[in-house]
Amino acid sequence: MEIVVEGLTKTYRPGLMRRIARRSAPREALAGVDLKILTGTFGLLGPNGAGKTTLMRILATLLAPTTGRVEMDGVELPGGNAMVRRKIGYLPQDFRAYPNLTVAEYLDYSAVMRGTLSGKKRRDGIDSVLDATGLEPVANRRIKKLSGGMHRRVGVAQALLGPPELLIVDEPTVGLDPEERIRLRAELARIGVNCTVILSTHIVGDISSSCERLAVLDSGRIVFQGTASELRTKADGKIWEFAVREEEFDAVKAQHRIVATVATTDGLKIRTVGDRPRRKNVEMASPTLEDAYVLLMGDRLDESVESPRDEG
Repeated sequence: MEIVVEGLTKTYRPGLMRRIARRSAPREALAGVDLKILTGTFGLLGPNGAGKTTLMRILATLLAPTTGRVEMDGVELPGGNAMVRRKIGYLPQDFRAYPNLTVAEYLDYSAVMRGTLSGKKRRDGIDSVLDATGLEPVANRRIKKLSGGMHRRVGVAQALLGPPELLIVDEPTVGLDPEERIRLRAELARIGVNCTVILSTHIVGDISSSCERLAVLDSGRIVFQGTASELRTKADGKIWEFAVREEEFDAVKAQHRIVATVATTDGLKIRTVGDRPRRKNVEMASPTLEDAYVLLMGDRLDESVESPRDEG
C-alpha cells in the first residue's frame, strides 16, 4: 500500500466550558505534515506530545484532519474512509480487550464486529493470527489471566484479522518487559514483509530493530524523513567517549549532552553527542540511531519531559 500525506494539520479547539472560562486556546497538534509511506515497516519516532497519536488516528480513519490530504492507494480520505477502513488493522496505545473472554472468543468477536470474515473463513482467519502471534497455547485462556506481553499480542492479533494491507501500531512495546519487547518487535518486522506497517513510538530501540525507513515528528512537524542509516550519518564525527572522576560528573553534564554513563573501577565512562569535549583522552565513537536521534532533537527532548502535553 502506498500512503501519501500532504500539508496535514490538526487543531484541537477547547471545550465549551473552557471557552466560557477563557482558560484554553486552540492547540495545534499537527502543523503541515508531509509523508510518503510504502510497503514495509515504517517508523514514526518522536517524544511524548509530538503529535504521533493524532497522526495515527487520522491514518486509521478515526479522526478527521483540519486541513491537508491523505491518500491511500489512490483513495483520498476522508471521502474514501469506508473503502479504506476494510484494509486497515489498528492497535491503539491504550488497547483493552474484554477480560472475561478467552483469547479465541475475543478474536471471534472482533472478526464478527469487523464484518470481513464469516463462517469457515473466520475460523481459518482466527487460527492464522493465533499462529502468527504465538497465541495458540493460550487460545482458551481468559484475557484477564494473560501477562502484559500476551495482552499486547492479542491486540496485534485482532489488528491482523482480515488480513490488513495496512497495520498501524501505536506505542506497541510500552509496559512490556525486555523479552516480550524483543518478541513483539520481531513479529512486527516479519509482518511488514507482506503489508505496510506503521509503528509509532518514542522508544528508539523499537525503530532501530525493525524499521529501515522512518520519520521523526516533533511539535507536530516532521524534522527528519529517510532511512535509519541516513539519520545515523548525521551524527558522524559527533559522538565521543571519555572517562571522568565521579566528582566531575555534574560539571561535565552541565557542559555536554550525555547519552550513556557506565561505572568503572576508576570512575565513570561517559558518552556524549555534539562538539568534541575539550579534554584529554577523548575518543570518537561510531553513532547509534539513539545517538543521532538525541543529537537531532537536542534540548527539545528535555522540554518534552519537563512540560509534557497531550498527544491529542
